[in-house]
Amino acid sequence: MTDIEGGTAARTAEAAEGTGELGRGAGGGWPAVGALAAATFTVVTSEMLPVGLLTPIGRELRVSDGTAGLTLTVTGLVAAVSAPLVTLLVGRRDRRVVLAVLTGALAAANLLAAYAPNVGVLLAARVLVGLGMGGVWAIAAGLAVRLVPARRVAAATSLVFSGVAAASVLGVPAGALVGELGGWRTSFVAMAAVCGAVAIALAVLLPPLPEATVVRLKGVLGLLGDAPVRTGLLVVAFLVTGHFAAYTYVRPVLEEVAGAGAGQISTLLLAFGVAGLAGNFAAGAGAARSPRAALLVICGVLAGAVLLLPLLGRGAGVPGAAALVAVWGLAYGGVSVSTQSWLMTAAPAAREAASALFVAVFNGAIALGALAGGRAADGWGVVGVMWLGGALAVGALVTVGVGSGPVREGR
Repeated sequence: MTDIEGGTAARTAEAAEGTGELGRGAGGGWPAVGALAAATFTVVTSEMLPVGLLTPIGRELRVSDGTAGLTLTVTGLVAAVSAPLVTLLVGRRDRRVVLAVLTGALAAANLLAAYAPNVGVLLAARVLVGLGMGGVWAIAAGLAVRLVPARRVAAATSLVFSGVAAASVLGVPAGALVGELGGWRTSFVAMAAVCGAVAIALAVLLPPLPEATVVRLKGVLGLLGDAPVRTGLLVVAFLVTGHFAAYTYVRPVLEEVAGAGAGQISTLLLAFGVAGLAGNFAAGAGAARSPRAALLVICGVLAGAVLLLPLLGRGAGVPGAAALVAVWGLAYGGVSVSTQSWLMTAAPAAREAASALFVAVFNGAIALGALAGGRAADGWGVVGVMWLGGALAVGALVTVGVGSGPVREGR
C-alpha cells in the first residue's frame, strides 16, 4: 500500500547488499525511477477510484451503496491473487515489457468501466484492473536497486513507493473532483488516459530488465513460518480491512451524518489526502526508529477518529466531520510505511517474497473491507460501517501490542 521512507529504504538497501542484488547496474537512472513511481501511483489510484464515486455510480446504475462497493471488493480480491502469481509466472521475462503491458491493460480496463451500461460490465472491468494492479505493484517494488548506483538505492526506493502513498491519499479526492465536474464516467476516462501515458513512459524510460533469479512459491510461503512476519501481516489485515470497511462508504457517511453537500465532499476528501501525506512522512521517520511504536500510535488515532465520526459528525456538523476526517487521514497515511518497515525489518533477506505477501494481504484486506462495509451499510446503515471499521482498528492495536516484533525491535 505503500510508501517506504528513509529508514525502511535503508534497511531494504542493506538487505539487497547482503544478497548480492545491490547495484546490478541495469541503468535507467532517475527518469526510470520516476516512471516506476508514476506506475505505482496509477495502479493504486485505478484501484481506489470508485471510493469517491459510489453515490453517483449507484444512482445511475440503480444499485445500492453496498452493491456499488463490490467494484472495490472485486478489484482487491483479484489483485491479492495476481500479485504473487504474476511474480511467479513472469519468471525471467523483461520487467520493462511486463510493466508496460500490464499498465496498458489498466488503460483498457478503465475505458471499459467508463462505458459500462450496467454493474455486471463494470465489475468485469474491475477484474481487469485487479489483474494489472497486483502485478505492477508487486514487480515495481523490487526494481529500484537495479536502476541507480548503490548509494542512491534508499532514495530511489522511497520515491517508487511514494507513488503508492500519493495514490492512497490523493487519488480518491482527485477522482471525486473530476466526477463532480464531469460525471463519474469522465473520471474513468481520465484514468485510462493517465494509464496509457504511464505505459508509454515505462516502455521508453526503463532499460531492459530481464530477471536473473526467479521467485519460488516455496520462498514466499516459507516466510509465513516467521512469527514477526505473521504479526506484521495480521496488523496489515486488521488495519486495512477496518479502514476500507469505513472509508469505502465515507461519502454516504458524510452526507447522511454530517449533512455535507456534494460540493463539500471533494474538499473533505482532499483534506484527508493532504493530512495523509503529512502522516506518511511523519510515520516514516517514526517507523525508522521503531515500527512497533509508530504502529501503536497509528492504530490508536485511527480507531478513535473512525469511532468518533458518527458522534461528533452529527453533533458538530461539517466542521466537526472535517476535523475527524483530517485526523483519520493523518493516521492512515502512515499505515503503509509503518507496516512495510515492520516487514522489511522482519525479513531483510527476502525482500521480493515479503513484498509479494504484503501486496497480497493488503489487497485482500481492501476487498474484505469493502465487502464487510457493504454488508454493514446495507444491514446496519452507515453508522454501523464506522463502528465496524473502528473495532477492527482496535484489533490491530492489540495485535501490535502483544504480537512478536522484528528482532531489531527487541522482542
